This record gives sequence, C-alpha cells and structure tokens, in this order.
Amino acid sequence: MQSYTKTSPPPSPQPGEATLYMNMHTSHTSPTMSQRCSDLALSAKKYRYFKRLFKFRQMDFEYAFWQMIYLFIAPQKVYRNFQYRKQTKDQWARDDPAFLVLLGFCLCGSSIGFALVLGLGFFNFLKFTIWVIFVDCIGMGLLVASIFWFVANRYLVAIPNRGQEVEFGYAFDVHLNAFFPVLMILHVFQLPFLYFINANHQSFLSYFFGNTLWLVAVGYYVYITFLGYSALPFLKKAQVLLSPMMGLVIFYILSIAFGWNFTRYLCNFYHYRVWSPY
Repeated sequence: MQSYTKTSPPPSPQPGEATLYMNMHTSHTSPTMSQRCSDLALSAKKYRYFKRLFKFRQMDFEYAFWQMIYLFIAPQKVYRNFQYRKQTKDQWARDDPAFLVLLGFCLCGSSIGFALVLGLGFFNFLKFTIWVIFVDCIGMGLLVASIFWFVANRYLVAIPNRGQEVEFGYAFDVHLNAFFPVLMILHVFQLPFLYFINANHQSFLSYFFGNTLWLVAVGYYVYITFLGYSALPFLKKAQVLLSPMMGLVIFYILSIAFGWNFTRYLCNFYHYRVWSPY
C-alpha cells in the first residue's frame, strides 16, 4: 500500500500583519505617487482658474462684491468662507477670478481720478494704469505673497512634513484681500483731497491728514493679512504677523514730528514713473 504524506498548509497571517506588509511595501512609493497626484491636481486648478479669467459669465461677481464690502465691515466673515471652501472644494485659494477682475476695474477707475488730478494725458494715463495694475497690484502682490508663503511654511506650520502647507494661491488671495482696503483709502477716499494735500504739503494739517490715512491703510493691510493666516488651523504663532503694527505707529509719529508728507511723495513718484522714458 502506497503511503501519502500530508503537507500542512502555510500559516495564515495574524491580524495586522497584512496591513503592516502593505505599508512596508508601499512606504517607498506612496509619497511619490501622492506628490504626483497633488501636482496634477494643482496644475488642473491653475488651468481652470486662468481659463475662467476671460469668461465673465462664469464668474460670481455678486459674491466677490460681497467679499469687498465685508473686508471693511467684518473681514473675519470673509475668511470664514475660505474655510467653507476648503471643506467643500478641498482648497483654500479662490477658484473664481471674479475678485481679481473687480479689483482691476477699481484700479482703472481710481487711475482715471489720479490722471485728472495729476494732469496726465491719455497715453500717460494708459501707462499709469498698466503700472498700477500689473506692477503695484499683481507684481508686488506675487512678491509679497511669495515672502509670506515661504515664512508661513518654513516657520509657522505647527507640524511640518504632515502634508499641511499654505497654498501659494491662498497667500496671493490674502494679499488681494489686504490690498483692497489700501486701494479704497489711498486711491479713492483720499482722491478729493489730493489737490489740498499737494498745494499745502508743508502745512501741519496737510501731512497730518495724509499720513493718518496712510496709517489706517497700512494698518488695515497688516490686520487683514494676520486674519488670513490665523484662519489656517495648522499654523502656529500667527500673532507674529501683527508685530509690524508697533513699528508702523512709531514711524507715523516720527513722520508727524519731522513733517514728512507721504501723499506728496507718492504723487511725486507717480509723476516720475509716468514721465520717465523707461
């Protein structure tokens, strides 16, 4: 009679061993795959954003106008809606360029007022408008947003390397939010008083009034920037972004004491920029 040897089956994995094996197996590949997916998603978001930049019918101008109003009334509500966007669309930055387009229209309108006050011709007005929109607002905005984006991700993230970082688009949105009150105060509200400030630029009342508007405008910029980054739950010590306020107040007191007229300096700078051959 032929005998058969019974072979025992291989031991079944214990609970948790399969998961451990899969984690060990994919530990070297998952970060790369997740990074690639993140880059592709970011590229797709940028493409959709710039694609909608020339499609006015797809923009929500009513919501953007609401944000502009509440940046003066209650800026906390604006950033609360940024948190809702993160929950619904998985991104902090705006996906609708309506706010940027409305801001561009506001800059065009204020440029007309400055051209009338400064006595600029049509071509100088076009040059002035291009400078204000593409250099002062967008160009400087990209530079300032890059600085805040780097500082926030390098020094303010609570737990680094956990996939939590400040989106560059969000940093640029924070700049736009903070820039809008500066535009309204210095380019719109101050506009009717420009002739008085320039004609009497050495009088106390002139530079006191103008420099006070500068203090309020720059203070608004610092405060709204602080609100923007403090709204991110993974950032720590965002209060450090309020530190320029003390230096701003000291600089304002010195300007009153020495008679510096910032509005006059701004108008002279605009004159030089427009009449310069470069």
